[in-house]
Amino acid sequence: MIVARKIDELKGTLDGSCVTIGNFDGVHLGHQELISLTCSKAKTLGLTSVVVTFDPHPLRVLVGKNTPPFITLTEQKLELLAELGPQTALVLAFDKAMAAMEPEEFVRTYLLDGLNMRELVIGYDYAMGRGRRGNYETLKALGAKYGFNVHRLEPVVLDDAVVSSTRIRDLVESGKVWEARALLGRFYQVRGRVVRGRDRGGRLLGFPTANLELADELFPRPGVYAVWVERNGSAWKGVANIGDNPTFGNDQISVEAHVLDFDQDIYGLNIRIHFVQRIRSERRFESIEALKARIGEDIVLARRILDAAEAQIKLTRPKGPVSAEGRTRP
Repeated sequence: MIVARKIDELKGTLDGSCVTIGNFDGVHLGHQELISLTCSKAKTLGLTSVVVTFDPHPLRVLVGKNTPPFITLTEQKLELLAELGPQTALVLAFDKAMAAMEPEEFVRTYLLDGLNMRELVIGYDYAMGRGRRGNYETLKALGAKYGFNVHRLEPVVLDDAVVSSTRIRDLVESGKVWEARALLGRFYQVRGRVVRGRDRGGRLLGFPTANLELADELFPRPGVYAVWVERNGSAWKGVANIGDNPTFGNDQISVEAHVLDFDQDIYGLNIRIHFVQRIRSERRFESIEALKARIGEDIVLARRILDAAEAQIKLTRPKGPVSAEGRTRP
């Protein structure tokens, strides 16, 4: 997948395109259906499939710091999008000037003049431009005026409710990561660099942990989880703790994972933690020995959970988004 950050990188390069546009936070089952339809229409009509998204998320510009945590930041979003097969992604820098654009101006500037769009695929509730006036009816009228077709995908429903980023966020924040998996089509993951912690896991408890320097925004409810720990496409079973380690009186949230059957030095390296199921809440233990015993029980439970879930694991192995100039992005 080619990634462009400015419309000028693509302008004049496409003979015709089939475009879908949105924020795609989480790249969940609904988004996957949208992109699948875009790619299939593009292939049938001999067009280039293009995904248009924004950085930062428009809510961050319009609402500010009061926005909820996002499921996927731009780097991970692009990796997940690339897995779905579109040929090109355009990541537009969103600001207040873009928010104030009339829908017709945005369509002409970016989608028609920039991408030579012939087909547009949107979600059931998508609207663009100033005051969200660019809804399905407006876009259909613009299509009749400028000569492109508009297709609206109906909502994807699972367990009698629409699959949405808000629903997934609520599940993750409640610790219901197994239920979130069904909506995402994969286990919920966080990523980051392994850093030195307080050296209590191995020295005091006998269970060395990988402490994560947090790079994401959304984290499951504090507690102990059965997880997969991934590094460069290889995965190991693990137990992760999210919280403030109340037995030791910490006052700062941390994410740390004990990787089972693993003895490699990964300090300074980037890993991903895939959350499979919540085992228990965090709680304060009366002694280190009591904590050690409970961790041992957690490990036994985690092995059982992960053995049962192994057939369902789907790790992200990105194909490598590249820039519009053809250079692989780091």
